[in-house]
Amino acid sequence: MTYILKNKNIEIHMDAPLENYNLSRFDWTGKITSVKYKNMLVTGVEEHNVKNKNDYGKGLYNEFGIKTAIGYNETNEGDWFHKIGVGLLRKDDTVYDFTKRYDIKPATFNIKSMSNKIIIDCISQNVNGYAYTLNKEIELFESSFVIKYVLKNVGEKRIVTSEYVHNFLAITEEFIGSDYILKLPFQIKPKLFEKTFNSEDKVEIGSNEIAFNNTPKKPFFFSYLAGRNEVDASWELINTKNKIGISEKGSFKTSKVNLWGWKHVISPELFFDIKVEPGKAAKWTRTFKVFEDTILKSV
Repeated sequence: MTYILKNKNIEIHMDAPLENYNLSRFDWTGKITSVKYKNMLVTGVEEHNVKNKNDYGKGLYNEFGIKTAIGYNETNEGDWFHKIGVGLLRKDDTVYDFTKRYDIKPATFNIKSMSNKIIIDCISQNVNGYAYTLNKEIELFESSFVIKYVLKNVGEKRIVTSEYVHNFLAITEEFIGSDYILKLPFQIKPKLFEKTFNSEDKVEIGSNEIAFNNTPKKPFFFSYLAGRNEVDASWELINTKNKIGISEKGSFKTSKVNLWGWKHVISPELFFDIKVEPGKAAKWTRTFKVFEDTILKSV
C-alpha cells in the first residue's frame, strides 16, 4: 500500500514497511519514495537504468548502522543480529557489509495514518540482550514536513549506532550540473576529507558551497565535509534554472556530513550519533522544506 500526504504545495509518497523495497540496508519505517512540490518531483533514485528499482534507494530513505549493525561483533556466524528499522539479519561473515543481501526476519510494524501525519512503530525481538522500539512520525505542513524519531532501548545492553537520510535528490528530474548549488552552514575543509572520489573534476568545492561545471558521468563521493568538527546539521540544494530549492535541518549537531551523487542524483547526508542506555530513549527530528528561490527570480 502507498501512503500519501498531500496539500496544495507538497505531496509525499510512502511505501508500507513490508512492500516494495525489502532488502537489509535501508530502514523500512516511513520509506519516502518520492516528494513533489507543486506537482514537480524534487527527489530521484539511487540507480537510474535498472530493471528493479525497488532493490535500490529512492526518495528519502534512511539507514541505521551503516558501519556496523548493533550486536554484530558479538554474534556468531549463522546467528541473528539487529538492523534497526528492518528486523533480524543472519550473520554470514566476520565483517558487516551494508551492501550485502542478508537473510531477514522482519520486525513487527504498526502504522497509523491521518490526513497530515503518518506514524510508524517498529518493535524488535530481544536477541543477545539487545531490543528496541522505533517510533517515526512524518507530519506535513504548508511547505515543509518533519520526521520525528524516538528510539527506545528496551533491552539489557547499551545501543550505540548512527542514523542518516540518504536524500536522493533530483529537482524536476534535471541531471546534476551547472544549474545546481549545494549550500552548507559551515566551512568546507577538503584537506580533512577522509575519502574523495571526483575523477572527472566536475564537482567544484567552494568555501561553503558545492557546484558543478558539467554533468558527472561517474559517481562522486566526499566524506566528512567539515572534517570531524561538530557543525550545524543542515544543507540547502537549489536548482537555479527552475528556481526551486529543498533543505534539511536536523535538531542536532553533527560531526559527519557526506556527499554522494551521480549524473541523475545528488545525496547530502547528515549523520546523527546515537547512544542509548537501557530504559532510555533518543529523540531527534529532521525538517525538510521545499521553496521557490525568490532572490533568483528577481535577478
